[in-house]
Amino acid sequence: MGYLWVKVFHIVFVVSWMAVLFYLPRLFVYHAENSDNEGFVKVVKVMEKKLFYFIGIPAFVITVITGLSMIFINPDLLKSGGWLHAKIFLVLLLSVFYFHNEYVRRRFEKDICNKSGKFFRIYNEIPTILLILIVILVVIKPF
Repeated sequence: MGYLWVKVFHIVFVVSWMAVLFYLPRLFVYHAENSDNEGFVKVVKVMEKKLFYFIGIPAFVITVITGLSMIFINPDLLKSGGWLHAKIFLVLLLSVFYFHNEYVRRRFEKDICNKSGKFFRIYNEIPTILLILIVILVVIKPF
């Protein structure tokens, strides 16, 4: 029963973390496209920082802790096929993307990010693609 509760919390915090991964790059689109609007930029900088630190970091940390806890509680998961190893790899890529968002946010904060709104519209698709692949691995367990 404890495993199932850990799994519940894992899913809830994955959803929270994904919300940040979807919304923060969207804010970057708006930030890049409205860089000449001083009032907007001031507000969006606050939104970006609060989203990353107050929602993103806790959601990321609890996602990782609960994910590792499920493996700790049931180590046979690591023997259940290559799907879990592939999922963990994709989650690592998602984590790199997440922390790259902080790099981009800091560049925006210093007014030195020169990427276009079009760039961030494409960048915004990365977490969607990774999420689709992760869900396929978890549900279908193809290998």
